[in-house]
Amino acid sequence: MRLPVFSRPHAFLAAAGLLLAEALTPSAAAIAAETGPQDQAHGQVVHLFWKKEEIYDHNRQTVTLTGGARAQRGDMTVDADTLVGYLRPKKQAGNTGDGQKTGGSDDMELYRVEAFGHVHIYNLEDQGWGDHGLYDVDKSVLLMTGKAMKFTTPHQLMTARDLVEYHPQSRVSIGWGDATVNTSDGKRITADVMQAVELSDAQKAANKANQTAGSKKSKSGNLDRAYGWGHVVIRTDRQTATGDRGVYLAGPELARLIGHVRVTQGQNQNNGSQAIVNLRTGISHMLSGSSDPVQGLIVPNEAGK
Repeated sequence: MRLPVFSRPHAFLAAAGLLLAEALTPSAAAIAAETGPQDQAHGQVVHLFWKKEEIYDHNRQTVTLTGGARAQRGDMTVDADTLVGYLRPKKQAGNTGDGQKTGGSDDMELYRVEAFGHVHIYNLEDQGWGDHGLYDVDKSVLLMTGKAMKFTTPHQLMTARDLVEYHPQSRVSIGWGDATVNTSDGKRITADVMQAVELSDAQKAANKANQTAGSKKSKSGNLDRAYGWGHVVIRTDRQTATGDRGVYLAGPELARLIGHVRVTQGQNQNNGSQAIVNLRTGISHMLSGSSDPVQGLIVPNEAGK
């Protein structure tokens, strides 16, 4: 039986262009970029580099890179102590006139990268840290777990206990388990599960144009909105608002909370089923549900302050 060309480690490395030295020269880097394995789902090249050794497992169809390794795809980079690349045969391109299939079993592609130890992911604006990471090349999604796990943008910091999921193309990050977003202007949003959505490139360009025209610079940074599910808490230096679920709009600094809502400022407290909280002005609009009335506790001295 004819063996695939990637059954031999050196043949695999030569074909995939996985090349790294301790000090990589520009010419060698250019060669590696031109010959990197292709992602058939999105068409972008994935470049792999390492410092010590590579171990190719024909049975599992994996290649393990040790001693400090790197995977690059577009502007997205994954660094770790060890990287494991998962391979699969490329999809058949069809039949030729003589009955032979093109793009046959000799061709392999990289569809997943797993990272172990001191994982660091980053692009031009965002970066994250964890102990373990998994990058799905087809879906362009990265999952991270581990202790002291965090993910940062230029103006926000997200932490989570269990898992952070990052979508680099849409700039969406999702935290699972006591997820927290801290903004540069002092706001803190926590929830059991949280999805933070950054501004699109068009929104960033519009904000920059508005600032050039003399408008006030937004305090929200690159955050567009954040959704929270389960034990949602939004804190500022003056207010704390809680609810079962909610959404925060960073531009107007508005939050809507639903379910067992409580808004406190000092000793003052309002309870209801729903609330719209203006974090810029400190004014909250409490809304009752079908059967739950709005309740409030007003302390005169606190109100005077």
